[in-house]
Amino acid sequence: MTDTTPANRELGNTGYEIFIGVLSILSLVNLVLVVALRDPATETVVRTVDILLSIVFLVDFGARLHRAPSRWGYFLRQFGWADLLASLPFPQVKVLRVFRLVRVIRLLRRYGAANIVRRLASDRAGSALFTLLLIGVFVLEFGSLGMLGLERTQPDANITTASDALWYTIVTMSTVGYGDTYPVGSSGRALAVGIIVVGVGIFGTLTGWLANFFLTPHSAPPESRVPPTVHEAQGRIDQMSELIDQQRITLTELQTLVRKRI
Repeated sequence: MTDTTPANRELGNTGYEIFIGVLSILSLVNLVLVVALRDPATETVVRTVDILLSIVFLVDFGARLHRAPSRWGYFLRQFGWADLLASLPFPQVKVLRVFRLVRVIRLLRRYGAANIVRRLASDRAGSALFTLLLIGVFVLEFGSLGMLGLERTQPDANITTASDALWYTIVTMSTVGYGDTYPVGSSGRALAVGIIVVGVGIFGTLTGWLANFFLTPHSAPPESRVPPTVHEAQGRIDQMSELIDQQRITLTELQTLVRKRI
């Protein structure tokens, strides 16, 4: 399959597509969490992360609309309207995000596992970046939920609300560490160590990716070069055959001249 097929024109960066697919799964899981847990603090954390996901999905909708061979075809026949509605932070339309997940899975399956592995291997910096960004989103949500659950019942705890947990996780992941909120229990401190390690990894990888992006000359990847068609290949063979025939004729004439002089 070449990069000129409709699937590959619609398919963006492979690591990005996997990133969007996993975020779609997370957004659907969050719908279940809000209904199942029924805790105001948990709901605040989940809804805050969902606002971030909504922004990502809205940008993704704009990118797909711009990249689509037919914008009306994407919007109407390929359920682009569902992507737009699902990008809005309203509980009534979030279930439509399943269309986004189905589309990503369909595109990746049509592209093929071998091509996916090759694209991920050829763009290791981008794949690592999207992987760590995905881990960062998971740590932001579940790290905040975990820190809130572990700390709000501790004596002298200062992480007692959803905003405290989100603030601590964001500040710790960004390696700033104001120190205004901090875990006091052993379990909370163990979780904090994991958040710190992930934060250092994310920002270290982001720095390396930006350096690679701005300093490395960009060229088309090998898989984006369209191989010649059968007719083009046959035409090149015919041209080479004509050149060889001309060289043989020239060589024969030279040999004849040499023999005459001898």
